Amino acid sequence: MRFLKAAAFAAVILGSLSAASAATLVVGGKNYTEQQLMAAMTAQLLKAKGFDVDKRAGLGTAPLRQAQENGQIDVYWEYTGTSLITFNKVTDKLDAAATYAKVKELDAPKGLVWLNPSQANNTYAFAMRAADAKAKGIASISDLAAKINGGETLSFGSNAEFYARPDGLKPLEESYGFSFGRPNVKRMDTGIVYQALKDGQVDVGLVFATDGRIPAFDFVVLKDDKGYFPTYAMTPVVRKEVLDANPQLADILNGLSAKLDDQTMARLNASIDVDKKSVEEVAAGFLKEQGLI
Repeated sequence: MRFLKAAAFAAVILGSLSAASAATLVVGGKNYTEQQLMAAMTAQLLKAKGFDVDKRAGLGTAPLRQAQENGQIDVYWEYTGTSLITFNKVTDKLDAAATYAKVKELDAPKGLVWLNPSQANNTYAFAMRAADAKAKGIASISDLAAKINGGETLSFGSNAEFYARPDGLKPLEESYGFSFGRPNVKRMDTGIVYQALKDGQVDVGLVFATDGRIPAFDFVVLKDDKGYFPTYAMTPVVRKEVLDANPQLADILNGLSAKLDDQTMARLNASIDVDKKSVEEVAAGFLKEQGLI
């Protein structure tokens, strides 16, 4: 059912794109804070450089990628690990440089160009309340597995996408040799996971490593001691046809990419999720702070 809803939502978001001018750059984004922020930053930056921009944020991962391959989205920020595993079905364990090189190679025949990767690695992570993790002696995912295999019941909050992804929950449980047990997995929207963990509604939560709520809510990220999660370097991806027509896009977007790392993204994300500033306000403030506009 959730896939039908995602498809319907994608149709609404993308439905009016045919009316857009051919000269208009269509900037896409996914449906969570960091992606909303990157879509806003990209749109504002390109507008400041003289482009007409149509921003289309709020899509799920698969519909957004499909829209770009179909020519409906011109540019958005994707994560190297997502392309490697989800889009290209590569299961080999690769380091950051090899992951980037592989997705650049595999996506080129699809008409997609990966520009320079940022230093923001928004990999998935498991988090617990710091006090709870300390009391239970859990510092790594292996520690977590040992507790559960020893008979302790711990609940896990996850978004629906990670629950079903080929690089998601079930393969991770297999890799670490444990299972939360289906009744103990609570599926919810990504943003709600943080609040549920903070409020004690779940014991462990799926988080993104660059999320500003991790330090703000006093969470501790469990060490991925088996190196299960691949690198998810956030990178601007542009349709080759669009880049060929607008070669200056490479320098513009690479300039923004060079300003981004884990700490910067955590700070910016926290400005939205914790300090309750608007996405557009945070985007504009950063671009001005960095002298990009």
